[in-house]
Amino acid sequence: MNRKSFIITLFLLCLNYFEVSAQESSVNLLQKLTELFPKAIITRIDNLENYTESYQLILDEPLDHKHPEKGTFQHYIYLSHLGYDRPTVIETHGYNTENIKSEVSSLLQANQVAVEYRFYGKSRPNPIQWEYLTNDQAIEDYHNIVTKLKKIYTGKWISTGISKGGETALIYKSIYPNDVDVAMPYVAPLINTCEDPRTIEHTRTVGTPECRVKITAFQRAVLQNREAVLDVFKGFSAEKKMQFMEVPFAEVLEYAVLEFPFSFWQWGGKCDEIPPVNASAKELFDYLNKIVGVGTYNDKMSFVYLPSYYQHLSELGYYGFDLEPVADLLTIVKSSSNARFAPKDVTIKYNPKYIKKVRKYVENKGDKILYIYGGYDTWFSCSPTPKPNVDALKMVLPEGSHSTRVKNFPENDQKLIMDTLKKWLD
Repeated sequence: MNRKSFIITLFLLCLNYFEVSAQESSVNLLQKLTELFPKAIITRIDNLENYTESYQLILDEPLDHKHPEKGTFQHYIYLSHLGYDRPTVIETHGYNTENIKSEVSSLLQANQVAVEYRFYGKSRPNPIQWEYLTNDQAIEDYHNIVTKLKKIYTGKWISTGISKGGETALIYKSIYPNDVDVAMPYVAPLINTCEDPRTIEHTRTVGTPECRVKITAFQRAVLQNREAVLDVFKGFSAEKKMQFMEVPFAEVLEYAVLEFPFSFWQWGGKCDEIPPVNASAKELFDYLNKIVGVGTYNDKMSFVYLPSYYQHLSELGYYGFDLEPVADLLTIVKSSSNARFAPKDVTIKYNPKYIKKVRKYVENKGDKILYIYGGYDTWFSCSPTPKPNVDALKMVLPEGSHSTRVKNFPENDQKLIMDTLKKWLD
C-alpha cells in the first residue's frame, strides 16, 4: 500500500470510528437518562448551537414531594449535552420555557438543563391545585433533578436564571447550598413586602428630573385624551384579535398608565422617545403599548399569568402602583395593588417571612454567588447586597435595564466576571 492509499484508509477508519462512537454516545446518554427517569417521556430534539445531543424530558413530578400519593403533574425539562465531565448549568426558569441556550452555558461551554417552573407553560395542570404552587415544592423539583443528573454529570454545577428565575436560583441556593458550586442569578429581586415601596422610590429618583417630568406628563396626557386613546386601543385589539373581557378596555388603560414608569425604567426606555403632551391619540397609544405591552392584559395572557400573580401575592412579594401623579384622572383604579390580576377561585394570604429568610441567607452566607444587575432596572431596587465577608460578586451596569447581560458590561468588567467564575469553578 502506498503512502497516499494508507492515509486515505486511515482517514476512513478514523471517520468510521468517530461515527460509531457518536452513535454509541447517543445510545449511551439516552439509556442513562432512561435509567435515571424510568417513568419519563424522553424525546430527542434539535440541538442548540454547539451541543451534540438534546432531549426533552416530561417527568411525572409529584404535586407534593412530602406526600407523593397525592398525585403528579407533567413537568417539562430540556437537556443539552456536551460531555459528562463538562460543567453543567441548570437554568431555574421562573415561568414557562422552551429549549433556549443561556448566556452562562455559552460562557462556560457547559451542558445545560433548562427546567420549566411547575404549573407554568406546558407544565401547567388543569385545573391548578394552588396549594402545591409553592417555592418549597418547586425547589424540591430542582433538587431531585440535579441529584439524579449528578450521577452522570460529574463536573461542576452552576445554577442561573433571569428575573423570577434568578430569584428562584437564590431560593434554591438558600435551601440546598451544596447542590451547585456557583449560582449566577440575573436581575433577580428579593422583594420585602406585598407592595415593596422601594420600587416606587426608584421610579421617583432614577434618571434625570427632566426625564421623570416627561414620564408624568405622558401619563397624564394619555388619561386626558382617554376616549380618543381608547378608540385606538380598541382598533388595535380588533386587528390583533385580542379579547378584553376579564379586564375591560377602560380599566386596562388605567392600569397600563400606572404601569408605565415601572416598565419604562425596567426595560430601558429612552427619554427622547417619549411623545409630547400634544401628540396624537395614536402616538400616545403606540408608545404606551411599546413600553407596557397592553397585550399582557388580554384574556389569554391574563390566564397565562395567573400562577405568577398567585406566587407574588402569596410568597414572593411584588410592587405597588404609584397613584399620586395621576390620582385626579383615575376613574376606575383606586388601589395600588396587583391583586386585581390574581386568581379569583382561591384565598391568597401573603407570607412576609419567606423571602426575608432567603435574603438573610444570601446576604450573610451566600458564598459563590455572582449577581448581574442593571442600575436603571426597577427591580434593581430590590436586589440583595452581600456582606463584605461573603465570597460573592455583585456586578451592576450603571444605566443598564432588565435586559442586562454579561456581554453588555465593559471589557474589564467582563474579565472580572470570567476570572471570578474561573476561580470558583477551579
